Amino acid sequence: MCHLQLRTLIFVAWVLGYIAFLLSIRRMWTGKYVRSPLVRSLFMNMASEGDAVETHEWYRCSPDLLGESVQPLFVQSNLDSATKAFLKRSVEKSGWLFTQLYHSFVSTVLGPVASRTSINGFLGRGSMFVFSAEQFQQLLRIGPEWRADRLLDLGAGDGGVTEVMRAHFREVYATEVSLPMKWHLQRRNYKVLGIDEWQQTGIQYDVVSCLNLLDRLDEPLQLLQDIRRSLVPNTGRLILAAVVPFQPYVEVGGSWHRPKQHLKVKGKTWEEQVTELSNEVFRRTGFEVETVTRLPYLCEGDMYNDYYVLDDAVFVLKASEESQESAQ
Repeated sequence: MCHLQLRTLIFVAWVLGYIAFLLSIRRMWTGKYVRSPLVRSLFMNMASEGDAVETHEWYRCSPDLLGESVQPLFVQSNLDSATKAFLKRSVEKSGWLFTQLYHSFVSTVLGPVASRTSINGFLGRGSMFVFSAEQFQQLLRIGPEWRADRLLDLGAGDGGVTEVMRAHFREVYATEVSLPMKWHLQRRNYKVLGIDEWQQTGIQYDVVSCLNLLDRLDEPLQLLQDIRRSLVPNTGRLILAAVVPFQPYVEVGGSWHRPKQHLKVKGKTWEEQVTELSNEVFRRTGFEVETVTRLPYLCEGDMYNDYYVLDDAVFVLKASEESQESAQ
């Protein structure tokens, strides 16, 4: 009996010590201690200081610094009500102390054996926000009543961003590597396809979304070519988001590796890299840009930060006339 009480006391003391440790480092946590390139990038780019955040910087672009062919394609976006609502929810969730402590504990335990995406899926946290319904419509130049047959969302995560688009489509397909995230997608009644299956079905899609996936793949150019062949001829569109600066690496388990097909995107500024992606990467794979905008890539926070933000370039691409002619 005494032995059991002693073990219980030791366990409670360990838990309290763990909580005290987490609370003590909450204010001093900095990106330089993070090993993961993705999380380090999030820390270095985060802007979560409440009202002090100058959110207009998230959308700022100097069109005159874009290449001549890209300048007329730029669409100015702004902080809207849906984005504000996501930020508000993230701040509220970050304040749930015991939930955040539990999440931190589970992440510490599972970190060596599971990917961060799978851990987030298991915990039901870390939802992403790329664009609102209004911003999606503005980019595709469609109205609220526009409808098409099929959407394919590649690397859909928990389906939160897919939900923004689904109202415009009769059928919604999705892919995801993480098993817990697949469960979330299935609960939302999306048709989940294997990552090596969607190219083989023969189905053609009115819109394919590839959001913040291009820099996380071993063969990004092959992916773009597969997408082009899967689009409905002439009218099919690809909506693609890429974090800028473009820093490709692939997560395998809990470690990070350089992709086999390493894309080097020249330029130091957002405008320079967007021009390079438009004129070099996309053209090489048979696409041309229809519209492009700058948006924040937002992620729910944790006990250290209310939310995280990265710079996104969001493109709407269509198959170039040359590539369509060669396919016929």
